[in-house]
Amino acid sequence: MVWSLMGLLLMLQLYSFASRRNVVRGDIQLHVSRHPLVRELEQVEEENIQVPPPKKKKSPHAAKRRRKRSATLIDEFLDENSQIRHVFFPDMKSAIDPVKGVENGSHHYYPGKIWLDTEGNPIQAHGGGMLYDERSNTYYWYGEYKDGPTYRAHKRGAARVDVIGVGCYSSKDLWTWKNQGIVLAAEQTNETHDLHKSNVLERPKVVFNEKTGKYVMWMHIDDANYTKASVGIAISDYPTGPFEYLHSQRPHGFDSRDMTIFKDDDGVVYLIYSSQDNSELHIGPLTSDYLDVQPDMRRILIGQHREAPALFKYQGTYYMITSGCTGWAPNEALAHAAESIMGPWETMGNPCIGGNKMFRLATFFAQSTFVVPLPGIPGSYIFMADRWNPAELRNSRYVWLPLIVGGPPDRPLEYNFGFPPWPRVSIYWHKKWRLPSSWKVSK
Repeated sequence: MVWSLMGLLLMLQLYSFASRRNVVRGDIQLHVSRHPLVRELEQVEEENIQVPPPKKKKSPHAAKRRRKRSATLIDEFLDENSQIRHVFFPDMKSAIDPVKGVENGSHHYYPGKIWLDTEGNPIQAHGGGMLYDERSNTYYWYGEYKDGPTYRAHKRGAARVDVIGVGCYSSKDLWTWKNQGIVLAAEQTNETHDLHKSNVLERPKVVFNEKTGKYVMWMHIDDANYTKASVGIAISDYPTGPFEYLHSQRPHGFDSRDMTIFKDDDGVVYLIYSSQDNSELHIGPLTSDYLDVQPDMRRILIGQHREAPALFKYQGTYYMITSGCTGWAPNEALAHAAESIMGPWETMGNPCIGGNKMFRLATFFAQSTFVVPLPGIPGSYIFMADRWNPAELRNSRYVWLPLIVGGPPDRPLEYNFGFPPWPRVSIYWHKKWRLPSSWKVSK
């Protein structure tokens, strides 16, 4: 009885400590959320999109599905002949041209609309990542250049575009983007080369190494059947390239598909990748030159089948947004958090707010790729995601939305007892939004 009583008192004390911690952090985050910009971004918009009645003559793709249930918004999203396709993929008439400005002022993001560069061409930087270069006070956006025809390598193969290369765009304000060209080009003739046009190059991410003075690019390298499952590494003396491709490898001896890299405050860079047939994520530090992995590696989110990781850090806590594994079809995002980047990682739930239930369950019909910190606005970020268009991959769209860390968590952890000791992560849906007019790139 004595030991039972002591155990009960210990549990009460731990619960009291956790509650106080939540209250303190909640108060801090609530104070941050009173920032006028944050209040504006938290005023989410709702969507009321109705699924149209089925047409008498279905498209070939719709007929193959032989639906046994009522059509959903995701079905309509995937059907290139849907009557409401323009809702998800507005045409060129509504394209956002930062050079000419847009109605009601400039610097507004319109998730899902065509986004033009300074030359008036649609931006080609899919599955991308962002590098802020302190030497030039410039943002560089790297991504897959997919301006080619979409096809299938074989009948059951995934939709694909021949590898063209990695596109790069530069900006001082995160809204007006100058095309810096293809900084890592495909190989046209050598069929044994990793970058041969028949292969796969996805999710390029770039970091700068202060010790070596090199810009280092990591990317997913695969064959048309996604059996190579490797990472590729390239280097350059300049953020705008050209990048020299070095080689590919299976990190830690495991298959690697969707991946990203994250640079911590101490300069250590970590590789995070989907492995074991996408059933789990692996994470581990790179060597000091950022050209290889170190032996230390942890398996995380085992058996949860997550991909498209996007990491960021706030007040000493590591956060990650991931996607489910459903090919080009959208699915529900999850937010995760950890006190140590090597884990253990806890799942916090779906971070999406606004739109409607289907928008939230489909991550606003997009998939995570990167999270960009906004200096000067504590706890505020840009959530970068891709709205994939499997019928025409070159016409895939960008969904950039405000991500805010703040407020008490609204649900207990899925794989632990009680509420997490971290604030809630929220991604807010907006048809139109902007950064504050006073916000500028640090100089």
